[in-house]
Amino acid sequence: MRKFIHIDMDCFYAAVEMRDNPALAKVPMAIGGNSHRGVLSTANYIAREFGVRSAMSNYKAKQLCPQLVIVPGRMQVYKEVSQQIRQIFARYTHLIEPLSLDEAYLDVTECEVCQGSATLIAQQIRTDIYNETGLTASAGVAPIKFLAKIASDENKPNGQCVITPTQVDDFIDELPLRKIPGVGKVTHEKLLACGLVTGRDIKALSQDEMAQRFGKFGNVLWRRCQGVDDRGVETERVRKSVGVETTFEKDIKDLAQLKAILCDKLIPELTRRSARYQTERAFTKLGVKVKFYDFSQTTKECQCHQIDKDILCTLLEQAVARYGNKPVRLVGVQIGLGDAPSNQVQMGLFN
Repeated sequence: MRKFIHIDMDCFYAAVEMRDNPALAKVPMAIGGNSHRGVLSTANYIAREFGVRSAMSNYKAKQLCPQLVIVPGRMQVYKEVSQQIRQIFARYTHLIEPLSLDEAYLDVTECEVCQGSATLIAQQIRTDIYNETGLTASAGVAPIKFLAKIASDENKPNGQCVITPTQVDDFIDELPLRKIPGVGKVTHEKLLACGLVTGRDIKALSQDEMAQRFGKFGNVLWRRCQGVDDRGVETERVRKSVGVETTFEKDIKDLAQLKAILCDKLIPELTRRSARYQTERAFTKLGVKVKFYDFSQTTKECQCHQIDKDILCTLLEQAVARYGNKPVRLVGVQIGLGDAPSNQVQMGLFN
């Protein structure tokens, strides 16, 4: 039986800022840009009591919590602290799968410290993190990978949840389907429409029924609810895309102005960020993301093996037209990355 631990730092960016400036620990605060059009990356727990959340615009957050203190992010500091935490993980196992700067999976099946107890190992890791960084972390422990991630959220902040092998079936029976990784808002609404609320409801159906109703993900969801997850810890995660985006101070409706921003600001930055992959990986596609004034958004993509200004401008035009040329608040561009360098001829926009 394998032993997985999922470590999730508690409001990581905000916690680092509160550690370095203790006065911030007593007020609602969040990390974001200076502009009211910026978007928050995280918020402390005081701010969350007002409904402030990550990915929320600064403007909306201030409406919910007028006294909210928004501080600029210090990404280099967060990276350094994350590396410090990663070094703590390495004392216990070399099987580490970072998901972001503030969370990771660990496989401690072969770890012999703490009498080999995953529960005690998780507790010791959290103690080490606090003693050495001054930050708190939550942990989930389970014999199945996806359950470890769910468990880490059960007793936040600064908590721990352990699902033993004998508890797996009962835990899944009562598990709200919305908590299973991959079940987003749209899928959850479809599940509810079918009367499917918990893992027990999925167990009552056959795998074929789930596949017919929900396609490929139906198979995955059925297996998860049977307690089947054969995935191990991936120690090397391969980047699948590179992108850059910008949020405007004021909504822009003029297409020519949007194209100028795309060509003069976004494409040069995309070129810079993707330069390291030019010889290592094949470019497989180009994409443009557009978010409108009302927060609706769309993406247009096409197969392409190089950064092409004309193609990106065409994709931008199509994306804006798709929603009736509404005012735009954000534009982003990205490239998709393949597995190896490609000598293929660039495909046309509509191939």
